[in-house]
Amino acid sequence: MPTTASQEIFNEAIHHLNNGQAPRAIEICQSALVRNSNDVNMVALLGACYLQTNDISAAEQQLNKAIDLAPTFAKPHEDLGLLLVNDDRYEEAIPFLQKAVHLDSQLDVAFFNLGKALAAVGRGKEADQAYEAAFNLSPERKAMATAAKAQKEGRLEDAEKGYREVLKNNPDNVDALRMLAQLASAAAHYDDAERFLKRAVEKAPDFLLALLDLGEIYKNQNRYHEAVDTFKKAIAIAPNLPKAYLQLASTLAPASDPKEAIAIYQRCLEIAPGHPGALLSMAHQLKTAGRLDEGIQAYEDCIQSRPDNGETYWSLANLKTYKFNDTQIAEMESRSAQQDIPASSRINFLFALGKAFDDRKDYQKAWHYYQLGNNEQRAEINYDPVHTEVTNDKVIATFTADLIAKYAGLGNSDKAPIFIVGLPRSGSTLLEQIIASHSQVEGTSELPYLTRVSTSLSKNRVDGVNYPEAVLELKERHLKQLGQDYLDAAEIHRVEKTPYFIDKMPNNFPHLGFLHCILPNAKIIDARRNPMDACVGNLRQLYAKGQNFAYDQTDIGEYYLQYQRLMDHWHEVMPGKILTCQYEETVADLEGQVKRILEYLELPWEDSCVNFHDNDRAVRTPSSEQVRQPIYTRSIGKWRRYESELEELKEVLEDVLPRYEKYLSAT
Repeated sequence: MPTTASQEIFNEAIHHLNNGQAPRAIEICQSALVRNSNDVNMVALLGACYLQTNDISAAEQQLNKAIDLAPTFAKPHEDLGLLLVNDDRYEEAIPFLQKAVHLDSQLDVAFFNLGKALAAVGRGKEADQAYEAAFNLSPERKAMATAAKAQKEGRLEDAEKGYREVLKNNPDNVDALRMLAQLASAAAHYDDAERFLKRAVEKAPDFLLALLDLGEIYKNQNRYHEAVDTFKKAIAIAPNLPKAYLQLASTLAPASDPKEAIAIYQRCLEIAPGHPGALLSMAHQLKTAGRLDEGIQAYEDCIQSRPDNGETYWSLANLKTYKFNDTQIAEMESRSAQQDIPASSRINFLFALGKAFDDRKDYQKAWHYYQLGNNEQRAEINYDPVHTEVTNDKVIATFTADLIAKYAGLGNSDKAPIFIVGLPRSGSTLLEQIIASHSQVEGTSELPYLTRVSTSLSKNRVDGVNYPEAVLELKERHLKQLGQDYLDAAEIHRVEKTPYFIDKMPNNFPHLGFLHCILPNAKIIDARRNPMDACVGNLRQLYAKGQNFAYDQTDIGEYYLQYQRLMDHWHEVMPGKILTCQYEETVADLEGQVKRILEYLELPWEDSCVNFHDNDRAVRTPSSEQVRQPIYTRSIGKWRRYESELEELKEVLEDVLPRYEKYLSAT
């Protein structure tokens, strides 16, 4: 006669489940069920294990079986109700949760989820009753709900006070720890957020939401190794959770070869076919890897899945080589005119329409859409040109010729880094592709680490002395360590292990004095383009993030002036250190400029640098498809297509334009 599993075996499975080892708990349950497939305790526990791993189908099957075996067993009713709530199947969830609280009137969690389900289907009065029952059973849950309501309403001080009060009474409340971490993260207090989340995970190793939040904290700080490890832990606990795979892949994408990220996105799509986020992100990576046809197909699949998502259309436009047909243009015009779409989606549609009409040489209509897109995007972001100027004043005042001479040669002596800086849309990706085609050089990405290392000097300061002034206090050991900090952070991107690697972050140009102090042997190349083409290129570009100066003619013009001002300063205090590469000269005399660049880098000639378009390396910037073509000159003078609309920009640039006169007239 079949027997039920021993209490010892049951407790062992529970122990593994509670310690974030759901796969092991599943094995124990399955083994017990081989001996007795109708052991209701093990069937119900197996359902709970599958629920934790997000295997919805298997969990639902086991929980229904447990209910069938023991209709008066409250726990599987509660778990199945939770599953259905999490799956947004609220109508189905209600009877199971009602039965759970009928069978056991002390189930505060079941009452709470019943309240959520009833509220979701518009049964507000009954939802309030269920919530009240949950709160009466658990005053702590009521305190959490009150704090959460304050957080949702923007009363953040009240929310924080509420969560801390919960923790005062129960230091093990991991939900309160996670919510405090959210508040800290929103305020950019990442150290506090990390501390709260680590405490939560230490107390509840299987707390998936906390693990995912912790991984995101790491990712947002470019701590890719830690982020990858954390997301892999989440996947081990819940191998069927699409969000964990999305987060892992989005971390791997900038940190390593895109092939690995593509494989993770594909795994996500196996679990959740047609997942729009996975499709779109995988399309980005296919483009980055040079698999253009597959990328286009993935983008078009995204449009089929989410036709209202403007980002997909802009992603196609941003390939620079894709041409929209009449049907697609009509669809974009129709959707961009709708009043109820999110602003971000409308802005993407507007920029995509600008590119579509630019391709058709209808420049008046193209500029109409570019202008609309820029106006809406400028309203969505924060940019203070005065702050930029004041910051640059401090940089120039700090990094004098005397300071550069004082710190000469004291930093880390490593010669591996090659920095390419400049205004975005000025040919930096072309230079990167040329140099990365050399056998001794790897092109990595736009790395954020120079800025991160510089701002680390402001961390934990209570005396008000921050970067750049804090540089004045540095000793030789500090300079060497800061250089090493940069190299250590960049290491994850050096997949090919070549002697040299490229950091192509255009916005590093304000930090070149600091860079020279901490990495004196690093090479620096300034990608320069005539101001009108460079600025108009930015006005025609919608960036995924950052570059907030790029959406207004006055903003981008003044930013160019600041760029010019800083580069003039660096050439003055570090003569001969920086190689300026003018885009117009590079495309006019490729071989001559390649020779000049390689001589500066102290690298031997290789024909591959001239044949850069044959390089199949990953390219992560908007120019990815352009640099996979042989050299061309058709981008020179593009600004003249819109000249009648650019009086504001020309007025801002009036003082600097004469320096570039010969390039402005180039065709």
